[in-house]
Order: sequence, then structure tokens, then C-alpha cells
Amino acid sequence: MKSALVTEANKSIGFEVARQLAQNGVYVYLGSRTVENGIAAVNRLKAEGLSNVETIQLDITDDESVKNARAEIGKKTKALDILINNAGIYGGYLQTALDATIGQFKATYDANVYGVVRVTQAFIDLLKNSPGPRIVNVSSSQGSLTLHSDPSYRYYDYKGAVYLSSKSALNMFTVVLAYELRDSNFKVNAVCPGYTKTDFNGHRGPGTVEVAGKRIVKYALIDQDGPTGKFFSEENNPETGEVPW
Repeated sequence: MKSALVTEANKSIGFEVARQLAQNGVYVYLGSRTVENGIAAVNRLKAEGLSNVETIQLDITDDESVKNARAEIGKKTKALDILINNAGIYGGYLQTALDATIGQFKATYDANVYGVVRVTQAFIDLLKNSPGPRIVNVSSSQGSLTLHSDPSYRYYDYKGAVYLSSKSALNMFTVVLAYELRDSNFKVNAVCPGYTKTDFNGHRGPGTVEVAGKRIVKYALIDQDGPTGKFFSEENNPETGEVPW
């Protein structure tokens, strides 16, 4: 049975990703900042008949928490097949280039960029023990420099100096990581789940968590002929999914 770690999997898109992975026969470790919320999420899935799930306390902004999560999972398995770097924050308001505070930038980058780096580096040894490791960094088309330079882009006027730049930085980390792992069986991709109705955006998004989860899980389960080092947003490109960096 394949195994996966999903960060911030106790709610919203992360929870749905965990559900869909478990439905596909993957053993899922649900990362949650609080044990209580993680247990509640696992109980919901078990009530649906999904027993191949368990919670792991994981705060991606805390070095010790990440270290402990790695040690805990390492006691249970010698290999991790899938890592979904889902956790992230929006960063609050205001997000204009002239009004956003340094504190906003630091907090947002700590979660959206440094947190991904922390977790990826901590679990890379377990991933390397898998015959077909997959890393999906949950990004956003809002991080595309190309799209946000194009006035015809549907979200062109939805600018935000903090969140958008953090996703651009995450995208570059994805590019470099995929490059460094290019001669291995790793598949590393950035995936935008689309503008989804969740707590993250005050339930303003038109998309559903079911569709968002499916978009992410698709690249977690790709075979060895699948892509790596790519950026996908099916919301913006329904045909092939790939969008420019």
C-alpha cells in the first residue's frame, strides 16, 4: 500500500485530498497543527469507512514539530510515496505593494515557502526510499508572473503583493527541486486547485473542494510516464492543464 503525507489535511482542500487518496487505497498521514483537529478529521473519514488514515501533529512553521513528525512517521514506515505540500495562508490585508507590512510578508513566506522547504527537506529521505515518489506543491495561478502580466487573465485585477509573490517563490522552488531530482523516479509538480469555496477565501470561490482535490490527487498518482517540473491549473487551461510560470 502506498503512503502519503498531506499537510494541513484536517479541513478544506487538504481534507478532501486525504479523502480521495484514501479512497484510492493510499495510507494517508493527515498533518494537522493540533492533534484534536486531526483526530476529528480522521474520525470523519473512518465514519465513511476509510480506515487507512491517521493523524500526525505537524506545524509546518515550527522546526521541532516538523522534526517530530518525521520521526513519528519514520517509526511506522521506511518509505513515503507521496508528499502533498498543501498548508498555506493568505497573509491578511492590506496586500498592496506599498501598504503590506514586513510582518505580513514574513508570516506568509514562513508558511507558503519556508514551510514547504522544511517539510520537503525533512521527508526527502523517506521519499527516496519509494520506487516512485511524488511531490505536489499546492500553488496558485495567482503566482504566475506570465498570467499576471497579461490583462486578459481572468484574475488580472486580483493583485496581492504578499500572497502572489509567495506562490511565485514556491513555484521557483518547485522548478529547482524537480531539476535536482531529474535523474530519479521523482515527479515534482506545482498544482493550482482553482478558486475554491473554502475558509481560506471566506467561502467566496466558485469551485468545490471535490474538484480541487481531484486536480491535486491526479498529479499525486501519475505513473512514471507522467510530467515533472510543470505548473498545472485546469481552471485556466482545461485542455492540458499546463500554465506558464
